[in-house]
Amino acid sequence: MLKAHAVFFRRLMITVDLCIVAAATFLVYLCRDFLKNIHALNIYFELLPVLFMIWGGLLYHFGMYRSFRVKKIPEILLIILKSAVLGFIIFGSFTYIFRLTYVSRLLIFYIFSLTAIFLSIEKIILILFFRYVRRKGLNYRNLLIVGTGKRAQRFIKLVKGHSEWGLRIIGLVDDEESKRGEVIEGYKVLGSFKDVPDIIHNNVVDEVVFVVPRAWLGKIEEIMHFCESEGLKVSVAVDYFELKFSKAKQTDLHGFPLLTFESTPDRVGQLFIKRVTDIVVSILALIFCAPLLIVISLLVKWSLQGPVIFKQTRCGFNWRQFTLYKFRTMVEDAEEKQQELAGFNEMKGPVFKLANDPRLTKIGRFLRRYSLDELPQFWNVLKGDMSLVGPRPPLPSEVQQYAPMQRRRLSMRPGLTCLWQIRGRNQISDFDEWVKLDLEYIDNWYLGLDFIILFRTIYVVLTGKGAK
Repeated sequence: MLKAHAVFFRRLMITVDLCIVAAATFLVYLCRDFLKNIHALNIYFELLPVLFMIWGGLLYHFGMYRSFRVKKIPEILLIILKSAVLGFIIFGSFTYIFRLTYVSRLLIFYIFSLTAIFLSIEKIILILFFRYVRRKGLNYRNLLIVGTGKRAQRFIKLVKGHSEWGLRIIGLVDDEESKRGEVIEGYKVLGSFKDVPDIIHNNVVDEVVFVVPRAWLGKIEEIMHFCESEGLKVSVAVDYFELKFSKAKQTDLHGFPLLTFESTPDRVGQLFIKRVTDIVVSILALIFCAPLLIVISLLVKWSLQGPVIFKQTRCGFNWRQFTLYKFRTMVEDAEEKQQELAGFNEMKGPVFKLANDPRLTKIGRFLRRYSLDELPQFWNVLKGDMSLVGPRPPLPSEVQQYAPMQRRRLSMRPGLTCLWQIRGRNQISDFDEWVKLDLEYIDNWYLGLDFIILFRTIYVVLTGKGAK
């Protein structure tokens, strides 16, 4: 109901703000003689993309576009001031690092000062305008709520607690005629279902919101048809299922409406960048590590009989099975000997971990300590079987022992590293704790988290921290 309006308004504000940045920069150019700062026009055009990124990023970071309509003027001015000061420092550092000697500090000061002044004026005018239209009773959407139960009351409280949404409830409707005239959460029950046409014709109604029990769905269809014929917008609350972490969204499959519940990240743009990063980094890693791969291959071949590369079937995204590649670090019959060592397993749960595993060779122990045995998995990343960051891929035999919640580890593409790697690695002895970290990653995923984990993994691997 509100998301589309909020997204449009936020994008419009960002666009206007970037236009102001461009206008302020161009004004500095027009006043270059007065400011004793002579630069060609192309210099200002070259600076604009960087200025756009700095101003747009900082204003967004400091919360300029969150709940803007209820912000106070001092709060807005503080955001602009912080963005201007930090932006000045960042842009100054940028010109120094890239040796843009033709860009003086005075020019940067003029641009950021003028931009801050223009943004402040624009935001103050905008806030005063919103206050004016609200005082006049404009810029509100009038809602008629069908339903009076606990869910409807929770919805009313939500609307009352967010005045910036610009929603105004005109009253309620219930299936029972006896509730007419009752006051619920400060709003009057205007009538029953049969009264809806009269209520709509005698009041200004922009939208009808149905917050009703599942048992009422058959009863409200006639009212929905009426609203459709009148051209009124209709929303139906579908919080019928108390799911713990899934997020609901409406989708459409060639005209067939679906209500989708997702428990995995759905940021398509960020997921696309994640995959592109996987491809680029894996290609670069395979190229630059080629000499190291050759050396390790020779060492493994010299110390062990049999193939250099160990291949094993693992479970990937949503149970997809693939062949995982590693440098061989154990004796040739290691998998058969695991049954003999089952009683020494140090990991609680369906995973086998053993410090000082007798199956490890000397070179294998070294490779594992610094995760060098996993370098061939960059090929798995390039192929798409794995990602740089994600839950480690389990064996099919392990997955068969998983509890339902543990199987949710498979709801994202497996990776070379994850939170488990940087928060204990092999020092974690309870599989439930391992799963908890994987689910924390899945439930809180965003692109920046991958880069944080990657950088911290480099430190963990180089120091051998937590390795066995």
